[in-house]
Amino acid sequence: MQVNILEAKTELSKLIRLIETGREENIIIARYGKPIVKMTAFNGEPVSKRIGIAKGKLKSPDDLDKYNDEIAAMFGGGL
Repeated sequence: MQVNILEAKTELSKLIRLIETGREENIIIARYGKPIVKMTAFNGEPVSKRIGIAKGKLKSPDDLDKYNDEIAAMFGGGL
């Protein structure tokens, strides 16, 4: 993706978010259509998302859903 300097200045947060989320690998900033700067994630890798940061590190009990029907009934619903 290539943007001009004015767009980079006004949309900096949006451009950073695109790189953080991995939606863009690089963003080229150009002056008068000539590329002058390449933005990329630190170490060239997208920053990990905060949600899911503990994935695989926690174990839930096998009977976690054991009382779902009772709890739903308490709130006037059912599964």
